[in-house]
Amino acid sequence: MLSILENSQGILLKVYVQPRSSQNIIVGLHGDSLKIKVAAPPVEGAANRACIKLLAKCLSVPASSLDIISGHHSRTKTILLKAK
Repeated sequence: MLSILENSQGILLKVYVQPRSSQNIIVGLHGDSLKIKVAAPPVEGAANRACIKLLAKCLSVPASSLDIISGHHSRTKTILLKAK
């Protein structure tokens, strides 16, 4: 089951990012995380930026409303969808 939590700042979403894929796509679940494949390599934050950009597009929100709060150097990340 997908891990989605709510806190005072917004909604926390657990994601699993697979870099260096052939395309940017949300695949499904990976344990309790949303699995996201991105074409960008995990170098200098490129995969993190691609992940945020893809989620923002799919959720129809600006990329500035999403923030990685943990897992900057890991495949498993916690992303905050900021409340307005």
